[in-house]
Amino acid sequence: MNAPPDRPLAADLSADLSAGLSALERTDARALRLAIRAGRHHAHTVGLAPGRVQGNLVVLPQALAGDFMRFCQRNPKPCPLLAVTEPGDPVARELGEDVDLRTDVPRYRVWREGVLEGEVDDLRALWRDDWVGFVLGCSFSFEQALLDDGIPLRHVAEGRNVAMYRTSIPTSPAGRFSGPLVVSMRPMTAAHAIRAVQVTSRFPSVHGAPVHFGDPAAIGIADLSRPDYGDAVDILPGEVPVFWACGVTPQAALIVARPEVCVTHAPGCMLVTDRLNTELAAF
Repeated sequence: MNAPPDRPLAADLSADLSAGLSALERTDARALRLAIRAGRHHAHTVGLAPGRVQGNLVVLPQALAGDFMRFCQRNPKPCPLLAVTEPGDPVARELGEDVDLRTDVPRYRVWREGVLEGEVDDLRALWRDDWVGFVLGCSFSFEQALLDDGIPLRHVAEGRNVAMYRTSIPTSPAGRFSGPLVVSMRPMTAAHAIRAVQVTSRFPSVHGAPVHFGDPAAIGIADLSRPDYGDAVDILPGEVPVFWACGVTPQAALIVARPEVCVTHAPGCMLVTDRLNTELAAF
């Protein structure tokens, strides 16, 4: 396994992102999944397969699946459920053609007893008959709606992963699962921030409206230049940080729950599905 990186993924994998994919693989969800499955893309998925839903991944033993399902139901902002697989079945059929949770994420994190053991690019050698896969909505989906509305996103323009932070906001516990809310941050002008609230409110299945904007200290973030996950971006004069609930929140809850083994996506390395972002719009 690779060394566990709480390093910025985009900083050292940007060359991989730009060099290994054809134009079709950058824009077509299934072609992208096949490229990932073939081991030709291990970087973040920001800006890839525009218009298609991307998902966060959690894979747990069946014995903990009920507790985690309740955790998601009690915390729908950071954990909006898109799909749940049957025990032992790695295929998320409702998300597209041949969506295989073992192979179609660019980079996976493997956790044992709540400790990050390392990262792998493929789960086929690890997959167990009692594993249940959960796919959760991702903010990369509402980002397309923001861009379509003319709201610029600096991390997308710079080819970076979005900045993510652990906060002082607690989640609602369920069984063994609890922990802090994790948020993603995008700097915006005040006018764009107001419009972003309106746009993302239409997408409750991919985190919905922001949970906070302005002073990061109010939600327990000490330094925006040091994200807990992803890449820092500059906040320019006249901009405010805008924070959305983030699908990395389950990774914080897994540290508390300490399952014998579990798997998540590496931050920013999402499962790209065939579903359209417009399918998730509430109105």
